[in-house]
Amino acid sequence: MKNAINWFEIPVQNLSRAQAFYETVLGAKMHPMEAMGMKSAFFPADMEHGVGGSLVENEKYQPADKGTLIYLNGGEDLSIPLAKVEQAGGKVVLPKTSIGPNGFMAHFTDTEGNKVAFHSMK
Repeated sequence: MKNAINWFEIPVQNLSRAQAFYETVLGAKMHPMEAMGMKSAFFPADMEHGVGGSLVENEKYQPADKGTLIYLNGGEDLSIPLAKVEQAGGKVVLPKTSIGPNGFMAHFTDTEGNKVAFHSMK
């Protein structure tokens, strides 16, 4: 097994609002799709060599700030996307924090109320 995780879904109540938030924060275009009664927007991913994920709008999916925590790639330095969180409608709940030789992390809530995190080595 190469990765313990190969796919993740972040529940949202308003796909357009959430997609705009993540596109702004990550500086990357997401790809929307509708299938099986769900609206989705896919994060950029190399599915051949890594992990992928999407935002999902469906009445059975509820945003949460407790439970599983997803760490998104913060790029070269997570300070860059983290600086965009509040101007895009989210809230920083744990500022950039050193985790020693494992780099840095930060937690935020998105426009939907999900607690999500960033990780980077710088």
